[in-house]
Amino acid sequence: MASLLDASKPRINGSMLSQHIGRGVCFVGRVEKVHPTGKTFSVSDGEGKSATVELNEPLEEELSGIVEVIGMVSSKGVITSTTYNILREDKGIPFDLELYNEALKVIHDFPQYYPFEVAASG
Repeated sequence: MASLLDASKPRINGSMLSQHIGRGVCFVGRVEKVHPTGKTFSVSDGEGKSATVELNEPLEEELSGIVEVIGMVSSKGVITSTTYNILREDKGIPFDLELYNEALKVIHDFPQYYPFEVAASG
């Protein structure tokens, strides 16, 4: 059985969470708040919609800015993170979440040109 990291995952925003319950996803957003335990944090997408991310282990680093979260969407709409990546905003060029959100809309409006799922052969 392939792990979540090996499988293809759709990129989604906050309004798409309920459509992906029980599935692996990729979510990019700005860190808004980290819980004092370090086991959950909230992120907002390019539309300002929030999502909660749960971690298996507490954070070992300060988390701020833009993050890409890979995880599974629970029935409560919470993303249980398998891994996350901090997207550094180098050289003073900020990541444009609004533009990223517009790209997501195009990708989801034209799935024939942006396929997420690859049929397993075998």
